[in-house]
Amino acid sequence: MPRIRVIIIGAGAEGSTVYRILREYDEIQIMGVIDENPVAPAMILARKDKVPVADRLEELIAAPGPDVIIETTGLAEIMQKIEQLRQPETAVIEAEANKLLMVILRAKEELLEAKKLKGELWAVLNSVQDAIEVVDNTGLIKYVNPAFTRVTGIAEATRVGKNIFDVSQHGALAKALVKQKPVTGYRAKVGGSGVEVISNAAPILVEGEVTGAVVVFQPITDILRLMDELQKSTTIIENLYAKIEQITGSKFTFNDLVGTSRVFQATLEMAKKAAKSDTPVMLVGESGTGKELFAQAIHHAGIRRGKPFIKVSCASVPEELLESELFGHEKGAFTGAIRTKLGKVEMAGGGTLFLDEVGEMNLPLQGKMLRLLQDREFERVGGSELLKADLRLIAATNVDLRSLVRRGKFREDLYFRLNVIELVLPPLRQRREDIPSLVEQIITRYSRKLGKKVKGIAPDALQLLVNYDWPGNIRELENVVERAVVAMESEQVGCQHLLPYIGQFTASNVIHFPEVMPLEKMEQLMLKAALARYGETLDGKKKAAQALNISLATLYNKLKRYKSML
Repeated sequence: MPRIRVIIIGAGAEGSTVYRILREYDEIQIMGVIDENPVAPAMILARKDKVPVADRLEELIAAPGPDVIIETTGLAEIMQKIEQLRQPETAVIEAEANKLLMVILRAKEELLEAKKLKGELWAVLNSVQDAIEVVDNTGLIKYVNPAFTRVTGIAEATRVGKNIFDVSQHGALAKALVKQKPVTGYRAKVGGSGVEVISNAAPILVEGEVTGAVVVFQPITDILRLMDELQKSTTIIENLYAKIEQITGSKFTFNDLVGTSRVFQATLEMAKKAAKSDTPVMLVGESGTGKELFAQAIHHAGIRRGKPFIKVSCASVPEELLESELFGHEKGAFTGAIRTKLGKVEMAGGGTLFLDEVGEMNLPLQGKMLRLLQDREFERVGGSELLKADLRLIAATNVDLRSLVRRGKFREDLYFRLNVIELVLPPLRQRREDIPSLVEQIITRYSRKLGKKVKGIAPDALQLLVNYDWPGNIRELENVVERAVVAMESEQVGCQHLLPYIGQFTASNVIHFPEVMPLEKMEQLMLKAALARYGETLDGKKKAAQALNISLATLYNKLKRYKSML
């Protein structure tokens, strides 16, 4: 059958409606659209469909071929021109007649839209995992989705066409239809399977009239499984947050760094100045002197305090894995790299990266670290993409890096990049006057932690701690005091609680006291210990007076008083 060839005159709202409807029919060929306005709706659609368009009737009307001309403007001069130009065999639908055509076409368009929406709705209902059942206002079952069959074991062909009041008169769907109100959280057993479900049903309203009802239900086992999975997911997320907090947290501030000695205070003041800048810092000190505490305090007092603080111990990570630990790796970069992994450099984005024991880093990795500091760029292991890094770097070492540089084991250029600000942390034996306050802080902390009521330390026990050289520094001191607090039952730490954990004491540097003695005798022993420690020169006596928290004049008076006994 030959196609009907049509030309549309007028590309406004009505012309656009006509165009949209007619182009859906294979039996109709739209030969062209005419309008003076090049951006009228139908003109845009026609150009998109590659249909000829024109702004003058002469260009298309006079051409042989159109069977029908549809005029949508209603203008008399347009009709006159059409009559002059059209071929005798060409029919014309005028604007007046076009009104009836528009009613028909609009109804057709609405029908097509409704059909489209119905198809979309059916696709959605068929894909959801919840069981769905729909009835009309008499209870006749009109639709069930595939999930309904999966849950109940009842086939669609068996269910559709039955009446809900015959097959499930006590169910949520029947109740919602009778009450004409929603029914929620309704528990029942369904189908031949006897599966227990939770249902939610509601009436369907069209222009205020109840035309049917719909029910959605799900097996209780599915709900319980989802709740269980949600609980597991919540636990995993909580654990991840806890781990992130562990690796990114910065909990120590300068207020946590205890000590009034001159050498410690000088280091502390320099650290506070370093915190105000964003330049690299090198912390140098023996093991246990508190390098990480200083690093955290500097981060906490700096402009990056709200960002992550990430620690990497270069000595505790195997050499072959350290690069991946720092810079991350791409999936498949090496055996066992089953997924892309972020490195500590990326995790520290915007914050601080703390490299502990930096002297343990091998030379190739030192080169990549230098590039990170100079260009703020890096690549993951096995990757080729240049990634940007925004972080502050704090390094720490307990070895002489200068010696490593001289021996060719540490890059000189990296050393100078890291060592912009150097902080030398004094060992505990050089700040013995800080030991009493440190011990007090440690006892308080572990008494609370362990639920003990330890009120302090005996003078002779404190003297034991002051006289010891502490090769492990504050870390060793904390360990000794903690072990003593754990083991003791009394309210005061005594020598008997400490001696089992301090094997390095010798007779030459320990003054043994009975557990209880007259205060005058204790004063003599303290004077003797102070002079033994600082010497009997004028400078030594000044230091001794400072350590004993008395004036130099008072020290001389006491020495004079106890001259025959010392």
